[in-house]
Amino acid sequence: MRLASQRFRRSGFTLIELLVVIAIIAILIGLLLPAVQKVREAAARTQCQNNLHNIALACHSFHDANGAMPQAIETLNWSPHWYWSWMAQILPYVEQQNLYRQADAFAQAGNYYPWQSGQIGLSTSLKVWACPMDSRQLVTQDEGGYQVAFTGIVGVRGTMQRLDDGVICNKKVTMVGISDGTSNTFMLGERPPSNDYFFGWWFAGAGYVNPSNGYSQNGTGDVVLGTADTDYPPALAQGFNGGYSCGGNMYQFQAGTVTNNCDQAHFWSLHPSGANFGMADGSVRMVTYGTSQAVMTAYGSRAGGEVATLP
Repeated sequence: MRLASQRFRRSGFTLIELLVVIAIIAILIGLLLPAVQKVREAAARTQCQNNLHNIALACHSFHDANGAMPQAIETLNWSPHWYWSWMAQILPYVEQQNLYRQADAFAQAGNYYPWQSGQIGLSTSLKVWACPMDSRQLVTQDEGGYQVAFTGIVGVRGTMQRLDDGVICNKKVTMVGISDGTSNTFMLGERPPSNDYFFGWWFAGAGYVNPSNGYSQNGTGDVVLGTADTDYPPALAQGFNGGYSCGGNMYQFQAGTVTNNCDQAHFWSLHPSGANFGMADGSVRMVTYGTSQAVMTAYGSRAGGEVATLP
């Protein structure tokens, strides 16, 4: 007897099933990406905090060896370390003894002007000064003929340049002199380089020119910053500083962007909620945007006698 032929359906996805699978994959990716970004941001924030902690300890070691905190920059004209920043001064205490020796040997050979070819310190990028959130901080940029490396961490000069009332300033500050309490005083903070790379040079940072103090350059904008430097935004309008037109409130603690050169006038970071600060006792705090300017001013000074609490 002849068997009736049987028809078999070939297994596979229908168009509708394929679209459903694609939709599910898209949803899963949409859920996964924010989680990955959060993990990466948390890791970057932890690395920034570790850097700040290690730098703070290095400043303490410098203090123990020299009797005072490192000054913002070396201001003695034509000394071998003329314009060297506080970061250059503490290189031996952040495991960069060899870099310090090479930079010092070049300077001691009569090369007192730090911005010249051959000064290895000027062009060497170091991870300890950088935040992983900003890849620009590990580049070496040709800026006006100089090969320059940058920093995303600056010293807290105090409230403003002309007062020098902070921990990393151009005065010899001792631990005893921090009468507001080391746990109540900022020593370091995050501030990315300017978009045009004109500010944020770590090794030798002249900083902005301030007409109110005789046009002297002493590090602010490059290696140190005040928490309430009202002189900074107006000074940035000067042509020799890039000629930026900045609002008068740009000195206040707030979120910023790498595309706005005026954001160099205040502390900020690429972390979404705020910026990390290293305290004078060596601890590290994440300070959230929205913290009042009064609190930022109080924590900027070392001996102002203010009463304030970080949120």
